[in-house]
Formats: sequence, C-alpha cells, structure tokens
Amino acid sequence: MTATLYGLDNCDTCRKARNWLKRFGVEHAFIDYRDQRPSPETLLGWKTALGGWEAMINKSSTTWRQLPAPRKTPGSDAEWKLLLREYPQLIRRPLVVTDDGAVSQGFTDNGFKARFGINP
Repeated sequence: MTATLYGLDNCDTCRKARNWLKRFGVEHAFIDYRDQRPSPETLLGWKTALGGWEAMINKSSTTWRQLPAPRKTPGSDAEWKLLLREYPQLIRRPLVVTDDGAVSQGFTDNGFKARFGINP
C-alpha cells in the first residue's frame, strides 16, 4: 500500500507520521499543502470521506482562533473551499490518502498500525 501524506513541513505531528511510515517501510509521498494547495475538487472529496467540513478543521489552531467570527461559519461549500484554500493550515493534519482511496486524519502509533496493517 502506498500513501500520500498531506500536512505542513514544520508540523511535529506530520514529522512523527512521516518517520513512522519510513520506519515501517510504507511507501509514501509528502505534500505540504501550503506549497501545493488542494484543489476545490480534492477538498470536496476529503469533506465527503471525513464526514463534513467541521470534521476537517483543527479548531484548536492559532489560525482558527484568530479568524474573525464570520469566517468561522461558512454557509456553503464554496465558502468552505475558499477558506481552506486561503488557510490550508486549518485542515487537521496529517491527512492521509492511500492508493485505495481511503482518507484519514491525525496520527497515533496504534492508529497507523491499524490503518496500514502492521501487527503490534
């Protein structure tokens, strides 16, 4: 199984996830979504796979807390896509897409073991 890991190059959790993938020999690519912003179609696909826009957002981030109140309540898919293209760091990370199309967010050792079929 191969994976594409989306996140931020300077994110500690993304680094941990990348190191885990290397350690367990999982072939992967890393995309910093500040450098390569996800397309609107990609964002819609992630929204569907993850259970909605709210599930994709890291509301404990500094970026989220600094947004003006009206920006925190997008009323349509178009507004959400605009917000996440403008502030990709709002997306919970790492976001992992495997070659089978499965999408997940976050990193834990046990979660990745289950996700990539590594026996504990």
